[in-house]
Amino acid sequence: MARRFGGQYSPDPEAREALNTGARPATTGSARKAPVPMKRVNPVGARVNLLFILPFLWAFSAFFRDPAGMIQHLGVFALLILAAWLTREGVIAQDAYAQRRIARRPAIPRKIFASVATGLGLGLAGFGTEGGLYVSAIFGVVGAVLHSASFGFDPLSDKGMEGIDEFQTERVARAVEGAEEQLAAMSDAIKRAKDRKVEARLGGFQTHVRSLLRAVENDPAQLSAARRYLGIYLRGARDATVKFADLYGRTRDAEARADYIALLDDLEENFMLRTETLIDSDRQQLEIEIDVLQERLEREGVRPTDPDKI
Repeated sequence: MARRFGGQYSPDPEAREALNTGARPATTGSARKAPVPMKRVNPVGARVNLLFILPFLWAFSAFFRDPAGMIQHLGVFALLILAAWLTREGVIAQDAYAQRRIARRPAIPRKIFASVATGLGLGLAGFGTEGGLYVSAIFGVVGAVLHSASFGFDPLSDKGMEGIDEFQTERVARAVEGAEEQLAAMSDAIKRAKDRKVEARLGGFQTHVRSLLRAVENDPAQLSAARRYLGIYLRGARDATVKFADLYGRTRDAEARADYIALLDDLEENFMLRTETLIDSDRQQLEIEIDVLQERLEREGVRPTDPDKI
């Protein structure tokens, strides 16, 4: 039988102990099923960050203009900075939309508004040139079109709600949005602790929470069974994370760090068990439906091996 490798410098204490004693390392079923924590790529890339730099060209040049030119350049700066901020928020909202199976469209089409703001800003930049309003209009239209071509449009329709109870999916969408807000608050708070290992441990816990979110999205009827986890338990984890980050950031208390990691371990185990329970429940319901369908086909005299009757 193959045995997992472990050595003196192995990060797994069980594997290291197994190598020293010759025993086979233990592997639990929950450990095999645990999803691998993956660091999510920040959706805000260099293109979006560049939008915050270019407007400062007009801000600096404004101080070398006459009063009318200064107002014009500062107006261009304001419009382009607004467009950059709307673009960033729109990209973040679209990434959150893409990550979920059931999601509502963004309430505000930020990227569309950003394209309009870009067009207005560049149109104002071209105002007063030799071409007058004609050149200004060309600058505005070209700027808006290029921005839309570069960053696309906002999602304009809900996702995953077709053919399903709208009330139930609406509840699931709100629950998932609330849970993601709690997870984001935890990620922001833990940065104050300035401990990469603790941040990685929290990331592993968040991976299991998102596994539960995906299970609920796959079967909205399971929301009631998971509501306590997505509400009370997750809010408690957020509050504990905020308090730990503030305390550990000031005192570097090793005991507080150990207690917080132990809390994450307990919460993670409970979230894993709840997720497995929901998945097993879905599997049992599917098996029951298949059995009922097979019995009905047998009563009708239809056999899967008889293609003429299927």
